[in-house]
Amino acid sequence: MMKVTLVEEARVFIAECYKELNKTSALAQRLKQIECEIKTTHTYKHTEEELAHGVKMAWRNNNRCIGRLFWQQLQLIDARSATTAVEVEAALLHHIEAGTNGGAIRPTITVFEPGRVRIWNEQLIRYAGYIVDGKQIGDPLSNDITKLCQRLGWQSNKTDFDVLPLLFQVDEHSPLCMRDIPSPLVKEVTITHPDYPKLAELSLKWYAVPIIANMRLSIGGISYEACPFNGWYMGTEIASRNLVDTARYNKLPAIATALGIETRKNRELWQDRALLELNYAVLDSYKRAKVQMVDHHTAAKQFAQFESNEVEAHREVTGNWAWLIPPMSPASTHIFHQPYANTTKTPNFFYKKSLFEKENHCPFQQ
Repeated sequence: MMKVTLVEEARVFIAECYKELNKTSALAQRLKQIECEIKTTHTYKHTEEELAHGVKMAWRNNNRCIGRLFWQQLQLIDARSATTAVEVEAALLHHIEAGTNGGAIRPTITVFEPGRVRIWNEQLIRYAGYIVDGKQIGDPLSNDITKLCQRLGWQSNKTDFDVLPLLFQVDEHSPLCMRDIPSPLVKEVTITHPDYPKLAELSLKWYAVPIIANMRLSIGGISYEACPFNGWYMGTEIASRNLVDTARYNKLPAIATALGIETRKNRELWQDRALLELNYAVLDSYKRAKVQMVDHHTAAKQFAQFESNEVEAHREVTGNWAWLIPPMSPASTHIFHQPYANTTKTPNFFYKKSLFEKENHCPFQQ
C-alpha cells in the first residue's frame, strides 16, 4: 500500500472543509498556498477557521461517541501560540473554567501547537489513586500518575476523591511541570438519593465535566498531540462504570447495602437493582446541582437524530457498536439492534500510547 503524502491528506481535508464552509471559490488558491508551504517547510499551518471546523469534523467522525449530534457546538480555544509553562497552565485552567461554564457544560477543545506541549493527565480533572497498606484508595486508573506526582512533591489527604494536579511539559524535552488546579475551578457533585438517605453516608461524589487529554487530533495530515476536549457526562459513565467497575471504585456492594438490598443471591438481581438506583441518584444529584448531564435513553434518541442528519447530508454513518451501546439497558435503545460500519474517517481523534510506559525516564519538575 502506497503511503499517502501530506500534500494529499491536506488536499482531501481542505476540499471537504471548504465545501462545508461554502468557500469553494477560495479552494484553489488555498491549496496552492499549502503546497508551497509544505515544499518549503515540510509542513503547513491551519488557519483558525480551518482548525475550528476541523475539530468539529473530528468529533463528527469519532465512532465511539454517542453524543455526536452536537458536533457543530464544539468551541475552539486556539492555544497554538502558548510557548511557556505559564501560558500552557493558563490555557488549561481557562479550558476547565470555560468547559464547566458554571454547570451549563460547554463542548470545548483547546489545541496546542503540534509537537510542542505534552499533557500527562488522561483527563484534566481526575481523582488520585493510592495503594495504602495493601488497600486501594481512590481511582486505580490514577495509581501511576499519583506516584509520579508524589515523587515530584505533591501531598494530599489520601482520600477517595483527591483532585490530581495538572502535569505537563512545554515540549518533549522540557522539565515536567506540576500545577495544582484551584479548587473553585473544580465543580463537584455529591451523590445522594432522595429515597435512600443512607447512600449519602458513603460520601460519594464526582466532578462535573470530563476533559479528555490522552487523545491525538489528526486533521489533514497534521497531528495535534495536545488537544484536551470535553462534552458533558452521560449518567451511566459514572453510575454504571466509574463508581462500580471492579477495576475502578468497585462500590456496588457498599451501595447495595446502603440501599437496603441483600447481596447474597445473584438470582435476586441485586446488582441490577443497585445499578438502577445509583443511576437515578447520579442523574438526580447532577440535576439538583444544576450540572448538565444526559441519561442514556435520551442520548440514544439524540444519536438517532444524528444518524438522520448524516443521511440527509449524504454522509455515511459510522460507529463502533461496542462503544455506542450504553452500559445499562442497551437492548432498550435502537443502537443495540443496529449494525454500524466501524470505518475510520479523518479528521478524527485517536488514543495515544501511555506516557507511563516511559515513566522511569521522565523529566523532573520545574
